[in-house]
Amino acid sequence: MGIHDIPLKTLAGQDTTLGALDGRALLVVNVASKCGLTPQYTGLERLQERYGDRGFSVVGFPCNQFAGQEPGTAEEIQTFCSTTYGVSFPLFEKVDVNGENRHPLYAELTGTADAEGAAGDVQWNFEKFLVGADGSVLGRFRPRTEPEDETLVKAIEAALPS
Repeated sequence: MGIHDIPLKTLAGQDTTLGALDGRALLVVNVASKCGLTPQYTGLERLQERYGDRGFSVVGFPCNQFAGQEPGTAEEIQTFCSTTYGVSFPLFEKVDVNGENRHPLYAELTGTADAEGAAGDVQWNFEKFLVGADGSVLGRFRPRTEPEDETLVKAIEAALPS
């Protein structure tokens, strides 16, 4: 089973997969509303606006595993993201990204190494995985890498479908 086939639920609780976004490059991000890195939503939304019509999408996965920084309900998360940051990219149900209850999507993603060659557990909120239009994992960017960091933007541009 590839990344596009892993069962997911939208933030609204509807069954889906990333296959619904097949043919698009994706930036998969574990997000949180009460984190020092939460302002990264601004840069993520700008990436969505800049590249969305070119075959790209940010996809957000709320996660409460890091210091309880995503305690809200699905409705609270949706309201916060839309009213505070104008988020237009897809948000999915709250998931675990590490540990024995790690979501199967993150079980697949965390096998990818970052630029320093380290794979394994997600370090904190706002860790980013770049997935190609074909479902291959192309890169991993640690939480402190800003969404509009030059290295990340170049990787996104290289991943855009032609």
